[in-house]
Amino acid sequence: MDFYVETLGCPKNEVDSQAMARELAAMGHRAVEDPRRADALIVNTCGFVEDARRESLAALRRLVRAKRKGQWLVAAGCLPQYWGESLSKRVPGIDALIGTRRWSEIGALLGELEAASERRGRAALLRLGDPTAAPEGRAGFARQGASAYLKIADGCSAPCTFCAIPLIKGPAASRPVGEIAAEAASLVQEGVREIVLIAQDTTAYGRDRGETDSLPGLIDSILHAAPGLTWLRLMYAYPGHATARLIERMAADRRICHYLDLPLQHAHPAVLRRMMRPADVDRTRRLIDDLRAAIPDLALRSTFIVGFPGETDAEFEALVAFLEEMRFDHAGVFCYSLEEGTAAAALPGAIPEPVKTERREWLMGLQQQISRERNVAQIGRTLEVLVEGQGDGLAVGRTYRDSPEVDGLVFFPGEVDAGAIVPVQITGAAEYDLFGEALRDP
Repeated sequence: MDFYVETLGCPKNEVDSQAMARELAAMGHRAVEDPRRADALIVNTCGFVEDARRESLAALRRLVRAKRKGQWLVAAGCLPQYWGESLSKRVPGIDALIGTRRWSEIGALLGELEAASERRGRAALLRLGDPTAAPEGRAGFARQGASAYLKIADGCSAPCTFCAIPLIKGPAASRPVGEIAAEAASLVQEGVREIVLIAQDTTAYGRDRGETDSLPGLIDSILHAAPGLTWLRLMYAYPGHATARLIERMAADRRICHYLDLPLQHAHPAVLRRMMRPADVDRTRRLIDDLRAAIPDLALRSTFIVGFPGETDAEFEALVAFLEEMRFDHAGVFCYSLEEGTAAAALPGAIPEPVKTERREWLMGLQQQISRERNVAQIGRTLEVLVEGQGDGLAVGRTYRDSPEVDGLVFFPGEVDAGAIVPVQITGAAEYDLFGEALRDP
């Protein structure tokens, strides 16, 4: 059987998609890049916010319109887990649904679709799982050239009022240390230079087992199992869980990228309390000061939400002032999206969409200016660049300061194979990207 997988959403979904593809390949099925050649069409959907849901629905409807006789369409992941059987009513033509906890059953599901087709019956198969149960422990990894995402946990137990992830993926469930370390070692043996640790909250690793500060120990296990690893990058660190031990560990080993993604969501205590996020902004300031003191060349990324219910002009201005003060290297700004079933959906004080958009544009304009100034400060430095591609006499890659897909790139003259690491002297900077010259013939 030939199968086609389309992935929407975050790197965690890419991990699940590649895991489904590996599961199917191990059963003798073949992955194809052209959906017209596939017997089974699998869309791993995202249901995190309204824009993501619209994108997922559009992808499903596009494949339904193009679906030929004998093809099956499977909606997988977040959206079927969130909406259940109603998704099939919203998109007639879906043949099966498989939720976030059941991806390892994809082979059996396709077998049932094939059997139903032979009986000339319509499948309408469901594999959604219990939304209150912990997700599958098996998670896996996703390779992208010389980089790989390695999922250390799934689900989330944080009480954030705006977020539907706990409704979709259930409570946090950490993977065993040995499994994660073994996968890291295998990836490095296969030529991976950079491993990016991901979870809904990487700093919550082990808390579901009663452990309060397990991420540093997991990092040690990974580095011991994979001594040849060049970069280990941390994403999605919850501010209340970033400990002094973690900071010390990051500062002590150059293989751990001097980079941290620290989603803060807002900077006014009243908004943060309505969000049920850590509301002690002074404590957050101290955490950032401690990080920068221990790791002077640290690159910091954060994420913020504007237009949360009840956000006043004064609360928004506090967020603006916080960005001006903290000067993050990278930041993403999103308009609040009402999510069915979340506590924030019942809050009064909805902000009009034009106001949300205006606030987002203002904040993004400010952050672009800050990011450019932070990039200009890199001019004259020599940075190691992990090359991701080349063409027309230019090589393109990333430094430790830039996470895959979400941050900037470095461009420099040269014909360099992807996966090589080249010292580059930075000679120019823009809002997101850097420009330079290789210091040796690659």
